[in-house]
Amino acid sequence: MPLPKSNTEIILKGITWGHSRGYTPLVAAAQRFTELNPGITITWEKRTLQQFADYPIEELTKAYDLLIIDHPWAGTAAATNTVLPLDQYLPAEYLNDQADHSVGFSHQSYYYGGHQWALAIDAATPVASYRADLLAKAGAKVPGTWADVLDLAKKGRLAVPAIPIDLLMNFYMFCIAHGSRPFQSQERVIDPRIGEAALETMQELYSRIDKKFFSANPIAVAEAMTTTDDYWYCPFAYGYSNYARNGYAKNKLTYTDLVTFNGRLKSTMGGTGLAISATTKHPEGVIAFAQYICAPEIQRTLYVEHGGQPGHKQAWLDEAANRLTNNYFYNTITALERAYMRPRYHGYLHFQDHAGHPIQQFLQGMRDKKSTLKKLDALYAQSLKKEPA
Repeated sequence: MPLPKSNTEIILKGITWGHSRGYTPLVAAAQRFTELNPGITITWEKRTLQQFADYPIEELTKAYDLLIIDHPWAGTAAATNTVLPLDQYLPAEYLNDQADHSVGFSHQSYYYGGHQWALAIDAATPVASYRADLLAKAGAKVPGTWADVLDLAKKGRLAVPAIPIDLLMNFYMFCIAHGSRPFQSQERVIDPRIGEAALETMQELYSRIDKKFFSANPIAVAEAMTTTDDYWYCPFAYGYSNYARNGYAKNKLTYTDLVTFNGRLKSTMGGTGLAISATTKHPEGVIAFAQYICAPEIQRTLYVEHGGQPGHKQAWLDEAANRLTNNYFYNTITALERAYMRPRYHGYLHFQDHAGHPIQQFLQGMRDKKSTLKKLDALYAQSLKKEPA
């Protein structure tokens, strides 16, 4: 519903990350919102994926009205009160719909300390992807088991992101695969027996991949798979429906669920949320925009049509959205429904920012398993000290 007209022009600023998935749907929705609400202009700036992971969001709240955030920041939001608690501004009926149509824990991941700190505007988890044309040409099947994955890796046809943050997310996944979720106690990240087994499994794979992937994030992997014919399959990387669409890349990817390893693998949930700075001078305008862009009718149409990967489940089950994306949403929703949600306590991001490095060092032969796990436990202890009493 359009807002009452104002004689004063309102300019709102937003900050997001610099990929088509994270930028173009916001720009498109902002343009349409302005057409419906003359006098309100929303501009979006972007930063790199690494800056998105590294730069303190609480600093960004001083300069921007709207912020795209990662759900582990919810604890910091609760501790610092630098973004608005949306449950105090949005209708309960609206929030209930968001909760009822959450893709996995996407909506719930932004609820912390009794408040909703963001809306799940985007949903993602690591899933598998492949070049259907290349597999067909080689007479090869889509991997279904861990043994199949290792076989493709031996042939040099497998691509997988291996920068520190992605390795950490996959470490969580393999801990779960070996029988235990991380962070079950405040003494250690994971039982050493489970942690060592997870590292050994990761070593099985990463010792067989091209070393260039130790500097590749999921976007770089998708680009390598779609711009060359060198790689047939990726076993797990945060999914980007853009690469499943006609015309986006030179070649199209097909996305699918993860392989089996002691049951179907459970990856580590990602996605992004839309938060509102507590210092905004125009709360009515930003709340209206947030309510507009995360509504199901926009999520499954305008948002997905402009490259977005929606957070509302109606969009994932929408026939037109799946036609547009080579069935990306149909094919991967089960992976997201069972995905692991990371910790969200105030100090967790200190751990996340640093813990992938010792894992990468282990996989590159610069550490042993025991020292790797000890380093993770030390970082965990540091992060807990940053949590307010």
